[in-house]
Amino acid sequence: MRILITNDDGIAAPGLRALVDWAKKLGEVEVFAPLVEQSGKSVGLELRKSFHVEKYEYEGVSEAYTVDSTPVDCVRIAVLGFERKYDLVLSGVNSGKNLGYDINYSGTVGAVLEASMLGMKGIAVSAGKKSLEGAAENFDKVYDYFVKHDLLSLCDVYNVNIPKNGGEIAITRQGGVRFSDKYIDVGDGMYFPEGYNCYKFRGDKTIDIDAMEMGYISVTPLTFERTDFKTFEMLK
Repeated sequence: MRILITNDDGIAAPGLRALVDWAKKLGEVEVFAPLVEQSGKSVGLELRKSFHVEKYEYEGVSEAYTVDSTPVDCVRIAVLGFERKYDLVLSGVNSGKNLGYDINYSGTVGAVLEASMLGMKGIAVSAGKKSLEGAAENFDKVYDYFVKHDLLSLCDVYNVNIPKNGGEIAITRQGGVRFSDKYIDVGDGMYFPEGYNCYKFRGDKTIDIDAMEMGYISVTPLTFERTDFKTFEMLK
């Protein structure tokens, strides 16, 4: 198996190291990761200027490169620029949960959505900011679940969130808006976004946010398709 690993926290992130160390047992691993943090870049890509790609010494992989652009561009340069082919794209481990509608902003998730656009399977993995070690201990359990239930034959892209102490696996859906922002006027026409939690817990383990709060590992199938098919069928 040939595996591409990327993230949105940057090439030096400990979450990337943890995912690489685990994925080596599955096959040949290559890394194309952002030079610097690219959190919140979603499916953004560079259209107007060149960006730098440089070979990087990364122990335990066949090749690694830093990409001075977004996670989506990391996937695109590997596949379209270097003409590499992969059986699986892994993104993460993100430092922080990617749940609810926050998935739409996530560069971690954006990378695997791009992988699906290019005809590949992808899994995005996230954990709480202080939960990386606990998350890594559950990689085998999560992957075994994927294999046992042949999940990647059913959907090309999954978003996985692992709580600190692991737990049982729950198949989940997006849970809506978790955070909103207050914008603080800091002077000279400058504003700073100050986030706050606006989510109301419902105790429903089929919702990704609730499942994580209840100690489950959340596994959510995703799609790039944005067509509202109910409306489409009505209008057609």
